[in-house]
Amino acid sequence: MIEAVVKLCLYVFNLRDVNFVFPFYVAGELLLLGILYIRKLNMSVYWYIPVVLLAALFFTDSQMLTSDVKKVISNIVVICFAGYALLTEIKSSKINGRFMIADSFIFLYYALSVFLFFLLRQLSDLGKEEANMIWSINNILSSFLYISMIYTFLRLKK
Repeated sequence: MIEAVVKLCLYVFNLRDVNFVFPFYVAGELLLLGILYIRKLNMSVYWYIPVVLLAALFFTDSQMLTSDVKKVISNIVVICFAGYALLTEIKSSKINGRFMIADSFIFLYYALSVFLFFLLRQLSDLGKEEANMIWSINNILSSFLYISMIYTFLRLKK
């Protein structure tokens, strides 16, 4: 969806700077997954407060937090929710594996995304070709994540 909005801004509206879209992407992703996990795990309604405040922080134009750091913070929060969901599913006496695959891939994708972010920050002297190769790993993982989500929802439909 975010890619479609960026393409629309670039080619239809002829905008050259589309950085204004990124806070919507990061905050929306955090809100969507945060609310999903809070409901799924039957957590207290008070957990909505830090998630909403953090998403609101991502909309502010702060000098101390760059867009990349905001994305990493959002990913770490999602990793914590997904990890907690996996632990509760594993700890449960009756394992209901309906969401196990999706939660596993969410955890894997966001954890490796954070790892790749730090890897690329440390290896700033990489050429464009090497950086694209590393980001292609991220794209492959996101494909697996989407496939696992589709598989999970199709299993739920049955």
